[in-house]
Amino acid sequence: MIPRHPHRTEDCRAISEILQRVGDKWTVLVVGKLGDGSMRFNELRSAVGGISQKMLTTTLRGLERDGFVTRTVFPTIPPRVDYELTDLGYELLVPVGALGEWARKNTERVKVAREKFDSMHA
Repeated sequence: MIPRHPHRTEDCRAISEILQRVGDKWTVLVVGKLGDGSMRFNELRSAVGGISQKMLTTTLRGLERDGFVTRTVFPTIPPRVDYELTDLGYELLVPVGALGEWARKNTERVKVAREKFDSMHA
């Protein structure tokens, strides 16, 4: 029997892992803010809004691990730490920006669809 979708399991897992990272709510917001240039931790936290210190730390570590963000520590007192997108991170801005724009344009349509669905299944 020929499989309907000739995808290798390893490829699907790899794609799924990356999409989980880049599709995360906080990742999208952090990458979007860093698209304007490097930022310090507290600047980024204020710019994103609503994100806890722990969640921002976790998000930045994941983005750094995956090669989307660089972390630069300056030897000052107290230490200064800047976060900046890598080339890979800037490439990610293209699909993330397009998805964000699509979401803004279609918010009302999704809202109407949800209301219709909910009223039919109430």
